[in-house]
Amino acid sequence: MKKGFTMLEMIIVVCILSILFLLTIPNIQNVINIVDDKGCKALVKVVDAAIVEYKLQYDEYPTDILDLVNAGLLSEEQTQCSNNKTIIVSEGQAYVQ
Repeated sequence: MKKGFTMLEMIIVVCILSILFLLTIPNIQNVINIVDDKGCKALVKVVDAAIVEYKLQYDEYPTDILDLVNAGLLSEEQTQCSNNKTIIVSEGQAYVQ
């Protein structure tokens, strides 16, 4: 008698693995979206801190996020979230557009 797996056993294992894989893909995408959103919220807080620092240095609020970049308080990369949402400055606060 030969030792090994039958073709039916292999098909069952592959089917079970496929089902598990299909169930985890939407959850992975959901986690990635949550991480992107939280990262964007954290970046907005960084921009808010830069706005406060700008106000302390120049005694006025910035009119645009480029004012913060030109003042050296932010880098170009910090003007946009990783999920391609743009951060805007309006009335002394940062918002996601």
